[in-house]
Amino acid sequence: MDFKKYEVVGKGKDGVIYQLTPNQCIKVFFKEEVYKKELEAIQVGQSSSIIPRLYDYGPNYIVMEYIKGISLAKYLKKNRHITKSIVIQFINLFDELKKLNFSRRDTELRHVLMNEQGNLKVIDLKRAFTSNRPIPIKLLTELKELKLSKEFLFYVKDIRPSLYQKWRSFDRE
Repeated sequence: MDFKKYEVVGKGKDGVIYQLTPNQCIKVFFKEEVYKKELEAIQVGQSSSIIPRLYDYGPNYIVMEYIKGISLAKYLKKNRHITKSIVIQFINLFDELKKLNFSRRDTELRHVLMNEQGNLKVIDLKRAFTSNRPIPIKLLTELKELKLSKEFLFYVKDIRPSLYQKWRSFDRE
């Protein structure tokens, strides 16, 4: 299939994402093994509101929901603060990944998208079952770099003290 007529909305080391319609995009993968891992995670996640909807797939591509919005990385860099509402959603997202039996519950801020309604969705799920990281070290590190980890953990302590106890040791100055 020739995708050149479609707008490129993402490009990385694993593939290229084209926007097919206002609500659908297609990710064309460079490597079959990465494609298989991501497809499995998206299929498993179809019961969840935090995973993009799956519409179709083929030998090296996945047609899925196009998330209109902004990555959490861009949002936080722009706003320079994190709200309790976002932290609540992040904890819910973390719980949801656990419920889906994803062994990796850590994700980069750029792989968490906030849609126009302010809801969070996770993309780039290739390591969902192959990386065992139950504590969001990457996320906490990125928040620390943005000088938002203390604010984040302040809300976590209020919302879910048990998570705070597990996560706080990864935010040492």
